[in-house]
Amino acid sequence: MTPEPPGSRSPGELEKENLRLSRRLERLEGNVRRLEEFQDSNSTLASRLLSELEQERSRSQRLLLNVLPQRIVDRLQAGESLIADRHESVTVLFGDIVGFTETSARLAPATLIEELNRLFSGFDAICDRNTVEKIKTAGDAYLVIGGLGGETDHATKVAETALQMIAQVESRSGLGADWRIRIGLHGGPVVAGVIGTSKFAYDVWGDTVNMAARLEAASEPNRILVSGALGAQLGDHYRLVQRGTVELKGKGLVETSFLVGRQDH
Repeated sequence: MTPEPPGSRSPGELEKENLRLSRRLERLEGNVRRLEEFQDSNSTLASRLLSELEQERSRSQRLLLNVLPQRIVDRLQAGESLIADRHESVTVLFGDIVGFTETSARLAPATLIEELNRLFSGFDAICDRNTVEKIKTAGDAYLVIGGLGGETDHATKVAETALQMIAQVESRSGLGADWRIRIGLHGGPVVAGVIGTSKFAYDVWGDTVNMAARLEAASEPNRILVSGALGAQLGDHYRLVQRGTVELKGKGLVETSFLVGRQDH
């Protein structure tokens, strides 16, 4: 059926047709406005979600960096699932609180944790300043490695770290507990890697770590016992006091010395 030309319609019919067209136009304009509002709402929602995602990504990154070095985080995020590296030359610092069992029995739990947190937080800051890596704390023990990032001056950096740790402990003497620490230093090869899948950890293994732990056990309160080989490397920059040959558990007789300070030039 062919539509009637406009001129053949009565004015009343034209008015009704115009009214219908106006209503349709209003509905179309309303739909367009709602679509634009929906798009704006979606854009705002998407921006908020992206912002929250970025905040969570940053938070996750900070948490990862609390337990893993940046270079290891980068390798994990690149898709590596098995990380185990051999480092031929590093310096290991092993520290342990003297008389921790007796101190922990005497202090209230909250006081003990607060004191340890302050002490170890200070150690963490010292490691950051000297660009060496705290590997972990195990109870009252503190493990530090220098050279895992390929640095060649790791022996002096770890020696400086040890001296500053002793200075910090001595400066805190009498603040709730008479804190003292023994430290052992040794250099050599280690294997470092990530263990675990959910509660993973970056750790180091090898005879060099064991030797540093044995030197710590043979050291004295607030003193740093150094192996003969490492002492020879430090002699040009630091003052050493010969202790002589010491028998270390599982290691036999080992030449040792105490690291007491920097050389005065």
